[in-house]
Amino acid sequence: MTLLHTLFPLGWEHYLYGGIVIGLGVTFLFAMTGLVGGMSSVFSSTWSFIVDRPFFQQARLKGSRIWRLEYAAGLILGAFLWWLLFGGPGPETTSVPVWQLLLGGFIGGYGARLGHGCTSGHGICGMGSLQWPSAVAVLTFMATAMITANLVWRLQ
Repeated sequence: MTLLHTLFPLGWEHYLYGGIVIGLGVTFLFAMTGLVGGMSSVFSSTWSFIVDRPFFQQARLKGSRIWRLEYAAGLILGAFLWWLLFGGPGPETTSVPVWQLLLGGFIGGYGARLGHGCTSGHGICGMGSLQWPSAVAVLTFMATAMITANLVWRLQ
């Protein structure tokens, strides 16, 4: 088995196509509106509907929550349409316990808040516009992910 088949047992093409579609989507959003399509701000701005804490009531979050919800709905609808048109696997399952999934989500969310953005905001939009802080954030995300994956793999 070649290294390519070892790293990508289901093929690499769909990753390329997905990356192109995502890149075109955020480029279109920015070119048409000047808005950056990061997902952690969608999460924060959505909380502004129901949480009265000062952080969530900032003008930048309240003023952008409608378009961000539309953006998130478009991502979900786009994935669904892709699945309908081109097929795909059935529902995914995991053997990871729910508590570990929740802990991972909490840690990821905290990291996105600490890093002032998530991988989509920094990795796709920030790096695409040659922002130095985004490059540092992406290098930090990647290094942390590699170290964590190797530690978990060795502890099993």
